[in-house]
Amino acid sequence: MLSEDREPIPEAEQLDVLAVGAHPDDVEIACGGTLASLVEQGYRVGIIDLTDGEPTPRSPSPEVRLAEAVEAAKVLGVQKRITLDLPNRKLFDSFENRLKLAIEFRLYRPKIVLGFGGKTPLASPDHWQAMQLTDAAVFYSRLTKWKEHFQGLGVHTISKQLYYRLPFESATIADAPGNFVVDISATLEKKVESILCYKTQFAHREDYLVSRVRAAAVTLGMGAGYEAAEAFVTTRSIGTKNLYTFLMEN
Repeated sequence: MLSEDREPIPEAEQLDVLAVGAHPDDVEIACGGTLASLVEQGYRVGIIDLTDGEPTPRSPSPEVRLAEAVEAAKVLGVQKRITLDLPNRKLFDSFENRLKLAIEFRLYRPKIVLGFGGKTPLASPDHWQAMQLTDAAVFYSRLTKWKEHFQGLGVHTISKQLYYRLPFESATIADAPGNFVVDISATLEKKVESILCYKTQFAHREDYLVSRVRAAAVTLGMGAGYEAAEAFVTTRSIGTKNLYTFLMEN
């Protein structure tokens, strides 16, 4: 690690929201509609893929998978996509890996971080490790007297952290403070289009995947009166000082 002080990126390039996934396509499947909606509302949004997702059975090379990720990011309109060099299939929560992610948080200084919540049985165990890594990196980002571990970057306190859920898993997590959904009625098609950018992953089961993604979004939206929605779980209780405004504006 570098010991000399390093400046974060200019304020105009800092991110409002940063979503962390284990592999390219995780974020698109879980919360692509929300990210696209945030971009349309004028926020600066980024994605961090902890691994390049390779090897996988149908992708010829990491370069192909990276090109798919770049195209998906363009569809969603996100301003920044970062791929770390952590190993797919061998992703573990370690001190060194925590530092790598926390450095990105200190560099881009997001106000909100979104990441995996809970285990995903029958799916990649990397997802669970990604959750633990993200939790730790959010904490490490604000630690003082430890600059030598973060390339000289100053501390950054992330204001809010939320967990996202894959649409094939339960929308809630036991013992979590709460959960809510975000309206993606206007961006569901962008979400689907971004997922389909991953031809090496999903071309062989496109109809099946799209139907499940749409069904999950519609089901989540119905309870809140939206045409489509994505689910998030809170890591801390969320409150309001004005009950009327809170309820009537949502």
